[in-house]
Amino acid sequence: MLNLVIGEAALELVPREIGRHPSVVKDARRRNLLPSQLLLDRSLHHHAMLKLKEDEKRGRPDLVHLTVLSITGTPLYMSGRVRVYIHTRDDLVLTLKERTRPPKSYARFRDLMQKSLADRPKTGLITVEESSIAGLIDRINGDLVIGFSTQGKETTLQDVALEVSASKNPIAVIGGFPKGHFDPKTVSRFDEMVRIHRDSLDAHVVAARLVYEIEKLES
Repeated sequence: MLNLVIGEAALELVPREIGRHPSVVKDARRRNLLPSQLLLDRSLHHHAMLKLKEDEKRGRPDLVHLTVLSITGTPLYMSGRVRVYIHTRDDLVLTLKERTRPPKSYARFRDLMQKSLADRPKTGLITVEESSIAGLIDRINGDLVIGFSTQGKETTLQDVALEVSASKNPIAVIGGFPKGHFDPKTVSRFDEMVRIHRDSLDAHVVAARLVYEIEKLES
């Protein structure tokens, strides 16, 4: 079983400090929602986000959507051998029920994430709980924790897949943010941090290729 964590994901509701910004208010009125009910989105709230701390790492739910789709469309996932967790920068963890397929439409995914983050359901296809990434790793109790980062040691994805396949309950952590690096507290929980390409790769590319390499070993 592969536990795949999208770590420090750029997935959050609009913070209170920018709730009155014109771009946020306009979006809220258009969708008949309160500003606090909106998913923070760089494409819509760029100017408001410039006031936020670490704004370059935030407001990209589309990246999370692509990554989740890349994982849940694979044979390994559909056979029930991949668990997907989304850990947000606000220390919330969204857990997908086994074999759950998220909406392919970004608009529907956005609405689902907005509702999940607001309601924090404890049961259903997606559950939400407060947890740091360290707490999540402790709960999963994996025997191997590998983080993917350009700051990690250089290796090949094939070698990572071999190591993952040899483990009973491995955890792979892929950054769910557009720029920057993992927080040092997150890095401290990795058994290994690896770099699989000389350039930074999008999270959905890393996730899909990792799953594919594991599938090849099991075929």
